[in-house]
This record gives sequence, C-alpha cells and structure tokens, in this order.
Amino acid sequence: MSAIHLQGLSKKFGDFTALKTMDLDIADGEFMALLGPSGCGKTTTMNMIAGMEEPTQGRILFGECDMAQVPMGRRGVGFVFQNYAIFTHMTVRQNLAYGPRMHGASRPEIDRRVGAIAELLQLTPLLDRKAERLSVNILQRVAIGRSAILEPAIFLLDEPLSNVDAAFRAVMRTELKHLQRQFRQTMVYVTHDQLEAMTMADRITVMDHGVLQQVGSPIEVYNNPANVFVARFIGSPGMNLLPGRPAESDRGMVIDLGPVGLTPLLPAKLAQRLRGHGGDVLFGFRPEQATIAHEGRGMKAPVTFVERIGARIIVHLGQSESAMKVVLDNDARVSLGASAIITPHMESARLFDRASGAAIGQGA
Repeated sequence: MSAIHLQGLSKKFGDFTALKTMDLDIADGEFMALLGPSGCGKTTTMNMIAGMEEPTQGRILFGECDMAQVPMGRRGVGFVFQNYAIFTHMTVRQNLAYGPRMHGASRPEIDRRVGAIAELLQLTPLLDRKAERLSVNILQRVAIGRSAILEPAIFLLDEPLSNVDAAFRAVMRTELKHLQRQFRQTMVYVTHDQLEAMTMADRITVMDHGVLQQVGSPIEVYNNPANVFVARFIGSPGMNLLPGRPAESDRGMVIDLGPVGLTPLLPAKLAQRLRGHGGDVLFGFRPEQATIAHEGRGMKAPVTFVERIGARIIVHLGQSESAMKVVLDNDARVSLGASAIITPHMESARLFDRASGAAIGQGA
C-alpha cells in the first residue's frame, strides 16, 4: 500500500506548465529524494502526492489504490513543511501528543508514543518546555516528531532543513534516515541540496523545469549522469565539461579540446560508442577524478585561482569554455598563473552530445 506510482502525471497553472509528463515508481519503504533547483516542479509533485493539488493529467496510486477521489486527510500521509508549523503556546509534549489525541489514542498509548519519538529525536529533556522558548533548530525537530509520531506509511518532507544551521542539518540527516529505517516508511524528500539527497536517499529523482532528468541511486547519478544538466548539478564542484571533437591518434581515439590540447586515450568501450557519433562533444570528468603536474604532455591550462576549503583545495584552470576545476589535497603545490598538465582518470570520463546534452556513453 505504501508504494507510490506516478503515471503520466502533469500539472499546469493556467498557461504555465509546472510539471511535464512524469512516470515514477517509488518502492514500498524507499527513501526517494526529489532534487532540483527552485521552480523545477519537485514541490508541485509532492503536493499532488499529498492531495494538496489535483493533477492536470495522469494518476497517482498508493499500491494499487487510485488516489483520484481520496482527500488529503484520508491518504494516510505525514507531511513536514519547510517552515515548521507547531503550536508555540503548547509544550513539546503537548505538540507531540496532539496527533495521537486527535486520532483517539488512549493516554497510555499517547505517553508511549511521545516517549519513543522524543527519545529518537533527542527531545526528552525538553518535553515540558513551551515551544515559544525553543530555537528554530529544535522547533523543526518538534515539527518532524509531531508528524512522525503518527507513524504514517508515507512520509513527505518539503525542504525541512532549509531554515536550520549547517551543524544541525548534519545531525538531522542522520536522524531522519534512522527514523525512516525504524518505521520502514516510504519517504519522499524534496530538496535543492544535493548533499542531503546524496547522503540520505536510496534513489534520487533529478528534475529541472518540470522535466524528470534522471532517476537512480546516488552513486549511479554521480558516476553516470544522463545529460549535461545532471552532470553539472550533481557534485560540488560539478563535472568539468570541455567542448571538443573526436580525433584518431596513432594509438587510438582521443578528444581534441582545442586550446587545452588532446585528452589521453579514450577507454575502448567509450571509443567504440563514439565512432558512430561523428559530431561535436563535451568531454566530462569530475574535479575529484584528475591530477595535475607542472611538466609533461597532455591537457594543459593555466592556474587562475586556488580555493582553499580546509583539507582540500579547488584549483581553477583555464578560461571561458575551457575553464575547469581539479580538487586536490591541501598540501598540493600549485602556482597561480603557472601552466599545469591535467590528467583525468579516463576510466571515469564521460562524453555528451554537444547539441542535445545527452550522454553518449560510459568510460568503463
């Protein structure tokens, strides 16, 4: 019953198309993240699952049950919003107990549930404190607990950590995953933060401008982006994408990157797929999957900036269409303005059609 099936789902607001035709299956007990920039349609999709919006076309099924005529209050879903919605005049205990009490649970059952969810979310010492005296971080924790205490089979969260500080977000990522595993819920989590999606979700649905771009596990989406949008959006920094043309060398196929030079030899599988392509391409590699040196042959570009981020540095190289980044340990020696030889890990390289943006093939 808690599997979710979106079939031909779309939503229009007047002349504006918020969601183009979407087909998506979310398995029973799966943690699915809807990931994308603002305005991509992810919240609209969640609102339709919850019953807050009616689809323009298509169907939403929970298991085999069509939700078309089922109002929001009878769908059995929990919902947590970006802006916490709790009763500030009540204590934490009263807020947590509100849902079970409205559903007619007995006092012992309410006490049991409140105690369990408070322990899970580290709210036990705060149970008798008025909500108006709590920080934003704790208020969002209470909001999550108030919805989770009803143990809904489907739990929908719309950017619940956007308004809290970075340290608290790191704690809550762990706690939300623990919560989902304990109650074996189907969880749909809307976020624009790829770190949240990558660390918590079993699978990620990447969206842009109302269009589903790719669905896969975090590692699948990171390693094998379906198109240029996903390649750039996933990763921090995103994938380097350099324009070039296929070329044959005396040892095999390479990509001619113009002012940057020639890539190392393409892996055999990628070269085979590319031979039937014939057009301009984008050569992609992750900033973490490359090394640089100051001497030798290969891809060459000047160092334009060095960004220090604690244990790592981000080395910016080249300019304009040939700009790229390489992530190195913070003790790596780089000189601003000097030329560097860039060597991507070719088994991880990816190629995209320059006109359509679609992935051509995989490096291994």
